Formats: sequence, structure tokens, C-alpha cells
Amino acid sequence: MDNRKVRVRFAPSPTGPLHIGGVRTALYNYLFARQHGGELIFRIEDTDSQRFVKAAEDYIIESFKWLGIQFDEGVSYGGDKGPYRQSERREIYKKYVDQLLEEGKAYIAFDTPEELQAKRAEIENFQYDAHTRHMMRNSLVMPADEVQALIDSGAQYVVRFKIEPGEDVHVDDMIRGDVKINSSILDDKVLFKSADQLPTYHLANIVDDHLMEITHVIRGEEWLPSAPLHVLLYRAFGWADTMPRFAHLPLLLKPDGKGKLSKRDGDRLGFPVFPLEWHGDNGEVAAGYRENGYLPEAVVNFLALLGWNPGGDQEILSMDDLIRLFDITKCSKAGAKFDYVKGQWFNREYILKTDNKVLAPAFDKILRENGIEQPIERVEAVVGMMKMKKINFIKELWPLCDFFFIAPTTFDREDKFIRKNWKENAAEDMRELAEILAGLDDFSIESQRAAVDPWAETTGKKPWNAWRVALVGAGKGPDMYELAAFLGKEETLRRIDFAVETLG
Repeated sequence: MDNRKVRVRFAPSPTGPLHIGGVRTALYNYLFARQHGGELIFRIEDTDSQRFVKAAEDYIIESFKWLGIQFDEGVSYGGDKGPYRQSERREIYKKYVDQLLEEGKAYIAFDTPEELQAKRAEIENFQYDAHTRHMMRNSLVMPADEVQALIDSGAQYVVRFKIEPGEDVHVDDMIRGDVKINSSILDDKVLFKSADQLPTYHLANIVDDHLMEITHVIRGEEWLPSAPLHVLLYRAFGWADTMPRFAHLPLLLKPDGKGKLSKRDGDRLGFPVFPLEWHGDNGEVAAGYRENGYLPEAVVNFLALLGWNPGGDQEILSMDDLIRLFDITKCSKAGAKFDYVKGQWFNREYILKTDNKVLAPAFDKILRENGIEQPIERVEAVVGMMKMKKINFIKELWPLCDFFFIAPTTFDREDKFIRKNWKENAAEDMRELAEILAGLDDFSIESQRAAVDPWAETTGKKPWNAWRVALVGAGKGPDMYELAAFLGKEETLRRIDFAVETLG
């Protein structure tokens, strides 16, 4: 490898929401760039004008901002090697198409879709290559004046790369090692279409990567079959010395079997496959990790370990940890099963380690949806007391802690917890407890404990579960001193009195 500054790129097509597999690819590019003191470029591949979706570009940018994956250059970020949208680089690509044509490394083909289909029906496993190109309508077999006349008349054509057979093409892959493919199995790929005056993926990427000085191309396994073609294109342009190193990442597989992870898998098993919620033009809404209550740090940590592992037992890794430990050469060659349950576990772990002030706004929104308005400090306090209850998402807090804000109005005498813990002497114990609590000027946790613990020890009483029945109405909730301190003296005594009168 030369001594150039590391420059990598993520180049999505804005045809819809960003798949979680694409997010992982971007993340690995980001980790690689940061680890090597390099730069990450954001490029938009929008040469497929028929599939372009206007809202997709903004969606992709917002997704990475939420995840904390920062680009150094590109669409919406600026830079001196733009434009960074391929649709704005038509003239640049045309120059390199003309170069290949002038040097005899590419040719013009006028075959219609119907003619190509007829040839496929005639020849089994037909591909447009050195063995069949002489049978077709192209500039290699047609007189030059006829070719020019067709172009002048407005006939549609494509430009194909002329691949010579019988050469072993070597791809230097950082994950898979030396990948060798013989050029005889490659077809003469279309590089340019006159219909929209735009290049295909193959030409546009090679030109862009070269002009933007990309040193490493880290992309999905599905692009591995294209790598030999890209190597040949680099050579054809005379850019072999600046050819990037490749790394083809393993696929993300279905959680319960073989095959590539799809949106249908998420719909079937109940998990998102997109970073943010997506609203399609047809009214369809697809779930997103953000809207489903995942923390961005948890999603990043989860994705980073799908197909790569730093070794050891540590699983909770911050972005800084990931940057420090990441090693692209140790990515798996095999596909990684998408263990969405493990993703939920990561979210739970990050909820536990995240500051209550950061978590509180999400829970405050849920409270307001249930008609409850509280000072944010009280919301933070509840989150702090209850997030230890093995919740995967903040939205799971509400049914666990509605009693903080809504006092019991009835008691189910058939409830197992109430039946077991509101016994014959419970009302009398609660009256004594209420009397002790009523005498406290300081209703803090410490003050309550200092007054109640000695009474319980001296009398042999165990009032905690009956007290929980009175304040909560069920067998759930935090430490009783914490709960009573949160409710305050007046509300605590009111709930005890109500339980005594109701349950007797």
C-alpha cells in the first residue's frame, strides 16, 4: 500500500430508505477512516433516474446524524472534489467514455431489448462477450459511417467495455485475500447509455473513486463479482498505480435461516430493518430503530459486531472503543445472522448506562400522551428508579410505573400479591406506619429509614409488602422508601388511609 492519506467513501443510491446493511457498511468505513486518521466521503449514486426517490437523500443524511457517523466531505458537507451527486457529473463521465472509445477499449452497441432477448432465446446462457459480440449490432462489426449515421439520427445506443478473454484477474481483498477470476466469464458490461446520457454504476464508480482519490473501497459482498471488472477498468484508464484496496463485507442474513436479510423478515419477526421510520409515496410506513426506541449508541455497537469481533468477552463498546479496536482484515468471510434479540439486549445495556437526563424526554413524551404532565426533574427521578427493571425500551416503563402518577382507586382482592400480603393484621400495621411517617418533618429516604427500620425490628413487623399494596396496588415498583419520598408525605399518607379503609 502506498503512503497516501486514507480516503474511503459511502455511496448509497437514493431509491428508498437506507437498509440496516448499508448502515453497517457506512459504519465500517467510518471506523476504518477514523482509525487511520483518514477521511470519509459521502457520495450519492443517482444515475438510475427511473428509481430515484426525492426524499431518500435527506433520509439518509438524517440517519447518519442520528447515529453519530460523521462525514468529512460530500453531499451536504462540501469539499473540493465535487460535485458529489453522480447526476451532476455527466460531462466528467462523458470525457472518460470517449477516452475508452478512442483507444478501442470500448465500443458502441445498438442492440434493442428485443434483439437481445431473441439472442438469449437462441443461445443458452448467452452473454455479450468476445465470443458473441461479432453476432450483434455494434461498432466492432458495423462500418464507421453507418455507426455515425445511426448516432446522428438519434438512435439509442450503449457503450460496452471490451473485455479480452483468457486473463486471470486478481483482486486484492483485505478480507478475502487474493480473489482470482478469469476474464472469460465476464461479459462486456454496459458503461454508458445514450437514453439518459448517464453512465452505469461500473464506470461512474471507477471515475469517481479515482478523481476523489479513494484509497480503500469497503462495500458489501454483493459487489464482489464486479471487482474484477473494476480492476480491468482501472488498468484501461492507466490508473493501476492508484487503484484502491478492496474489502467486501459479509452479508447480513435472516435471523432464522439462510438468505439475505429483508424488510419482510423484520415485518414477520417484529423488528426494524431501517434506521429511521420511512414514509413511502404510497402511504406505506416502515418501522425505524429511532422511532422504536433504540438508542443510537446501542445500534452502532450492535451493528459493529455483526461480522467482526475484536476478540475477548467485552461486548459493550463505545464509538471510541470501536475506532481503537477495529480491524477490517478480521471481518468474517461468512454471512452474519441478524440476531435482533441481541440488538434489544444492547439497547437495555445502554439504557442502564445512559444518563437519566438523556432518557427523560422520551418518557416525558409517553407521560403526556397519557395525560400526565410533570416537571422534568420528577420524570428523571422515575426513570432512574425504574430503568433497572430489565426494560429493553423506554416505552416499556409506562405500565411498570404508572402508579408514580396515578394512585390506586380499587384493589383486586383476587390478585395473588394482594391476597398474600394484605393479611389480617395489615390494616393495623399500616396505621402504625402512617403514624410514624406523619411525625416526620424530613420525608427523605434516609429520614424514613431511620424511623421505620427500628420500629420494624423492635416489633418484629414486616410491613413492606402491605405498604407496597397501599401505595402501588400491585407487586411492582422500586424500594418503598424511594417511592414514598417521591410521592411525598401527604400523598403517601393519603394512599395508606385509602387502602386501610378499602381493604380493612
